[in-house]
Amino acid sequence: MAQMRRNEIVYEFRRLGPEDKESIKEVFAGVFTKEPWNDDWSDKEQLDLYITDLIGQGYSLTYGLYDSDELIGISLGHIKHWYSGTEYYIEELCIRTDRQGAGAGTFFLAEIEKAIQKLGLKQIFLLTDSNVPAYEFYKKNGFFEVETNAGMAKALDR
Repeated sequence: MAQMRRNEIVYEFRRLGPEDKESIKEVFAGVFTKEPWNDDWSDKEQLDLYITDLIGQGYSLTYGLYDSDELIGISLGHIKHWYSGTEYYIEELCIRTDRQGAGAGTFFLAEIEKAIQKLGLKQIFLLTDSNVPAYEFYKKNGFFEVETNAGMAKALDR
């Protein structure tokens, strides 16, 4: 467990697992149901299934950031074997909205990098919207836009 003191705040980095699902759901829904995301996670069963998909697989890799015993940040992803090396594919990463802007996210990303390097992983890959503050946050922390990639989706008629 890595720790950092910042203005009397003690951040603690931990690897999480399925036993942490309820606190993960609370942080996740608390962030992504608000601006700028405004996702509708009111279907609690769908939320439970989604989080289980992300944290309950053999290749899942989940981290948490704590202030004292309070979970304030989560990174939900998986290990992906790719031609350029094994990577940490982050599906969801967030810091509680009321805790953003104080260095917690930057500390969290740095600890994630250290942890995955110890596992032998070579890079982090994630997707984010380009019109939200997270985009600039990732750029500030050394991420770059992969210009040849495009997010694609197709809605199916019901």
